[in-house]
Amino acid sequence: MTAQHVLVPVDFSADADHAVEYAIGLASTLGARVTLLHVMQSPPWGGVDLDVTFPHAYSTFIQHLEAEVTHNMEAYVKRVTEAGLVGDMAVVHGVPFQTIVETARLQQVDLIVMGTHGRTGLHHVLLGSVAEKVVRLAPCPVLVVRQPAIAPIS
Repeated sequence: MTAQHVLVPVDFSADADHAVEYAIGLASTLGARVTLLHVMQSPPWGGVDLDVTFPHAYSTFIQHLEAEVTHNMEAYVKRVTEAGLVGDMAVVHGVPFQTIVETARLQQVDLIVMGTHGRTGLHHVLLGSVAEKVVRLAPCPVLVVRQPAIAPIS
């Protein structure tokens, strides 16, 4: 397998953190560059359009949130560059699975490495799976990385 460009979606979960580490190791072996992507999805506010109802407060909130997300993403990029790799990042507003697929397409990514929360049952039915949708729609191979299971205490 050859991959020159790896995309890693980051949602700041432990699963995403594990995927970043996995992608760093894989990209090191392949000599690939790494793009880290965070998708900011507008939360549902119960039918209230905060950007219309409270435009200044909403704008200030989004600016602070973007600054915090960017700061956290820079720490991930630092991990990539400290591993001797070329890394960059993007913080984008949108629907996560759609934005991940579109970013992969636009940036001509060779591989997507992403974590999964591994939801099952009702959680999976209600929330869906970003990883599952990306696997179905991505223009390139997708490697879904799960954290190692913790052995039960006997």
